[in-house]
Amino acid sequence: MAVRKVLIYPAPLLRKISKDVLPDDPVILSEIEDLTDTLNANPGVAIAAPQIGVLKRIIAVNVVEEKQGQGPFTLINPVIKEASRKKMVREGCLSIPEYTGNLRRFKKITVSGLNKDMEAMTITSVGLEAIAIQHEIDHLDGILFIDRIESARGLFRRKYQ
Repeated sequence: MAVRKVLIYPAPLLRKISKDVLPDDPVILSEIEDLTDTLNANPGVAIAAPQIGVLKRIIAVNVVEEKQGQGPFTLINPVIKEASRKKMVREGCLSIPEYTGNLRRFKKITVSGLNKDMEAMTITSVGLEAIAIQHEIDHLDGILFIDRIESARGLFRRKYQ
C-alpha cells in the first residue's frame, strides 16, 4: 500500500505502549502491508507498528541470513513464551539511526502470536532473528534499545562508509 515515514527518537509515540489487535480490526491488513512496505524500503531486518505511528501490537520481521531466519513474516500480538540464557549483542534501530549499542538479549526464543490471517502461530528463533523479535516486542512496550544498554560505554555513534 504505502511506505510510511519511520519515526525518529525522541518522537513521543515511540514511548507509548501499543494496544492488542482485535480480530475484527477493519484496517489491520492495510497497516500490515504499510509496515512490510516500510521495512522493505529501509535497511533494517524488522520493524514494529509504533515506528510508523500505529500503536498496535504488530511486528514485521525479515531475516534471511543463511541458516538463520524463517524469511519474512508478520506477528500480531506477539508474546515470548520461552527464552534461553542471554548474551551480549550489538543492536541498531531504524528509529535511532545514528547509534548502535551493546546489550543483552536471549539467544533463543519461542514466541506466539497471530499471522496476518489472524491464525495462531508459534515460532522458535535463534540468532539475529531472535534478537530482532525481542527488539520489536520492546517497541510495542515503549522500550528502546538505548534503555537496555548497561553502561554509557555501550553506546556507539554509527560509522557510515
